[in-house]
Amino acid sequence: MKENKLNCLILLLLAFTLFNSACAQTSGQAYLKEEKLVEKSTVLLNNEDYLVPLRNIGNLKIVSMHLSNPYARAFDSLLNKYTKVTSLDIADHTGRTVSNLKTDIRLYNTLIIQVTEADLSSTTLMQLITDHQKKKNIIVVYWGKSSGLSKLDEITAPILYSEKATDVGAQFAAQAIFGGVAITQKLTENINPHYKSGMGYLTEKTRLEYTVPEAVGINSSNLQDIDKIAREAMDEHATPGCVVLVAKDGKVIFNKAYGYHTYAADAPDKLTDIFDIASMTKISATTMATMQLYDEGKLNLDSTIANYWSVTKNTNKAGLKLREILTHQAGLIPDIPGFDRIKPADHIADSSAAYPIKVNNGYFLRKNYYTDIMLPAMLNSPLKTRGQYVYSDLSMIFMQQVVENITKTPLQDYVQQQFYTRLSMQTAGFLPLYRFSPDRIIPSEDEQEYRHSELIGYVNDPTAALMGGVAGHAGVFASANDIAILYQMVLNKGIYGGDVFFKPETVDLFTAKQSAVSRRGLGFDRWDPIPEHHYPSELASPESYGHTGYTGTCVWVDPKYNLVYVFLANRCYPKVGSKLGSLNIRPRIQDVVYKAIAKGK
Repeated sequence: MKENKLNCLILLLLAFTLFNSACAQTSGQAYLKEEKLVEKSTVLLNNEDYLVPLRNIGNLKIVSMHLSNPYARAFDSLLNKYTKVTSLDIADHTGRTVSNLKTDIRLYNTLIIQVTEADLSSTTLMQLITDHQKKKNIIVVYWGKSSGLSKLDEITAPILYSEKATDVGAQFAAQAIFGGVAITQKLTENINPHYKSGMGYLTEKTRLEYTVPEAVGINSSNLQDIDKIAREAMDEHATPGCVVLVAKDGKVIFNKAYGYHTYAADAPDKLTDIFDIASMTKISATTMATMQLYDEGKLNLDSTIANYWSVTKNTNKAGLKLREILTHQAGLIPDIPGFDRIKPADHIADSSAAYPIKVNNGYFLRKNYYTDIMLPAMLNSPLKTRGQYVYSDLSMIFMQQVVENITKTPLQDYVQQQFYTRLSMQTAGFLPLYRFSPDRIIPSEDEQEYRHSELIGYVNDPTAALMGGVAGHAGVFASANDIAILYQMVLNKGIYGGDVFFKPETVDLFTAKQSAVSRRGLGFDRWDPIPEHHYPSELASPESYGHTGYTGTCVWVDPKYNLVYVFLANRCYPKVGSKLGSLNIRPRIQDVVYKAIAKGK
């Protein structure tokens, strides 16, 4: 009897699993079908100045305004995937004048105005558009019957028109504004003398699209094992939470948050949460800057470090070539002593002119500690096994000095200006507490031995912490979406959003295997040719490149599959543990994606 009940229970669970899989696949196919219909009905008018898709969005101040659009939330949500966009409900201004609205939008240089058929009769809305279309960037998004375009004859600003007033239609339009999807259609009928059949502007896809797995030939149900592996990580206390993102063919097809900030389960992880990405900083900041300087002819990989950093001239580091340093073959030791060499007189609990370097709450380091103690320790450190592969944090600390000496700009400012802002990476950067509240940042560790506090927004790495939170090997914080944007740019051979960051040959050089000594590229980690290592995962192709982070993070780009995989976690919380690695959480999730791709063929 018990065996029969158990069998029945197993059959029910199997049926439930199959039902959920079928629902996920059906839902994805339905979305894709609707999306294709929306694409066929979407037309861009009045785009003579090529405002759409928007470019240089990191420097724009954008407000999205709506009156009666029931899909405004979906529309604005997608806009905010690309850059920070403020939402303004004009309905909240009922009875107020256009001048009142002008006051509300005075600080914005770009207006995205949502218009439905019902809104066409709003004189306030129409006056607002006509009054500002020559003063600000304005994009009008109109959903409704084509005949309604006749009421927009006085509008000279770009009009993004679609008859599909649906949730999917709203999401498609939002992405079209930023180049996440291409506009491929023109008018198929004569509306009036102003809008005739055959009119319309076509655009190209220039940024990430946000869609369903079915858009790249993957069944949503075949990605469900990601949920199981992520839950296993939580259940086994490998990490309190994590965020997983998968982008294929320039389309984000999976992005999900799991677990909580801590095991107290008081704050669920969110897609927009900011993580300490640890050694991913090596490629996400320092290597990016190095690539750009190489691209511009300002840095020679076969020059010695002494040519760019004079303090090394009378040390054993003077003859090290930048190529050796970037591949971890310069003979540098892995790191220097950290908090364990700090003396009581080196730090106090509050800041002062003599103790200005904030390591974390209640811990201020004395002035010049880096130049007095840390720099001599690095410069005087021995060189071992030069020409062999030894992973070293000093490599990227040295490259940080090279970058700063060439650019005359602190690393944190340089990468912010040259990459993160240009790409509109909304969270990425060093020293996140200067820009975000702590509740948006995932705690990395409860460090009681030296710093005696939870590390929230303060870098986990000890050496980077003692350098004030900015180091060439660690210190960057970011969300998964930001990481995806950065590495989609690299996968695109240096182009994103219509902006050129690198020459294709520069990307090819830095991400390629450099020697027979190791699998490494220049700065980048790569696929391991030793089969039993299964690194970065069992099914990753030999073309794969990326990096992991000590805090439980990784990013891997696989050009063979046109794939970007991002995993962010805080496996060191509350204390450093090894389960994330021993359970192979990151590679197993990555392999789920490869298996789903194979099944979809």
